Amino acid sequence: MSARVAVIRCDTYDTSAVADAVTRGLELIGGAGAFARPGERIVLKPNLLVSSSAAEAVTTHPAVFAAVARELASAGASLTWGDSPAIGTSLSVGKRAGIADVAAELGIKAADFSASRTVSYPDGRLMKQFTVAEAVLDADALISLPKLKTHALMRMTGAVKNQFGCVPGMLKGEFHARMPDVALFGQMLVDLNRLLRPRLFVMDAIVAMEGNGPRAGDPRNVGVLLFSDDPVAIDAVGCRIMSLDPALVDTLVYGERWGLGSATDIELTGDELPVFEDYRVNRNRLSTTGEGLGNPLAKRLLTPRPSITAERCTRCGTCVRACPVEPKAVDWPGGDRDVPPAYDYAACIRCYCCQEMCPERAIAVKTPLLGRLIRR
Repeated sequence: MSARVAVIRCDTYDTSAVADAVTRGLELIGGAGAFARPGERIVLKPNLLVSSSAAEAVTTHPAVFAAVARELASAGASLTWGDSPAIGTSLSVGKRAGIADVAAELGIKAADFSASRTVSYPDGRLMKQFTVAEAVLDADALISLPKLKTHALMRMTGAVKNQFGCVPGMLKGEFHARMPDVALFGQMLVDLNRLLRPRLFVMDAIVAMEGNGPRAGDPRNVGVLLFSDDPVAIDAVGCRIMSLDPALVDTLVYGERWGLGSATDIELTGDELPVFEDYRVNRNRLSTTGEGLGNPLAKRLLTPRPSITAERCTRCGTCVRACPVEPKAVDWPGGDRDVPPAYDYAACIRCYCCQEMCPERAIAVKTPLLGRLIRR
């Protein structure tokens, strides 16, 4: 059976317009009652990467969160919400994003994403165990509310990667250090989704992000909400919006191969899907991490690498703290904190955590000259 993705046009975050769009989208894939039953304990998982306002298009918009929450509450579910941001707490980041206040108005309590436990997963193709927030493990169901954005490592981020926020705190950095190749990292994310099996995905693409995502990119008016119970399919549709080949996104390649969902056999329902040929996203067929090149020198000369814009850098040290390798691949030269940190590209694993976390948008991912020439 084809995976079904509902596409609903919505050009504004006006509360009533989003509510109407969410109601219609859910009806097209079975209605709220297909995903929430009376008395069930359901965790809503928005994308709360870092502390950002809703207008910056970094986090799931509170209007989308509220509309989905109302639909599921009307089906009789008992709701909580949460995430494990890269920096800050779920409550502090949720407050800045507007979600904490909306949740409080609706009487939805914040789930504790700091407490965790390790569970075995014998069916994992790569991972045989995960440490996950207890609130997620103890719930009857997880509902995922991703944001459509570009991503330096994965090319795009949406439904599949949203569950990485169920892994608490600094453990996320350890995965980058253990899995420096993008394919391995994508496989880990697929196994995580196969373990957690979120029941529903509602993707906020009313205003998406392009360019230097997932934090420092630019808002892009797309004007749709996407609905599905298949994370691979909904992300593949997100790729279509970006004019990005899903075969370049490892979470979709392995997600389909390992039975998480379908990237190719998809039935679209609802409204016409917008497609943007000028969407700023990495379509370079060279790996983002240089996997398969073999020669470390070739990796340094060909693959994209983070670069600091000195004029933007405030020397806050976020990039240094975010770097998951030891010794650090980015650090102050000679310990001099009066100058921007510098990179040791031989040590850099191309995880782009520094770029993702930089609060000043001072780090961009750039392809070296030789890599650009080969791409042409």
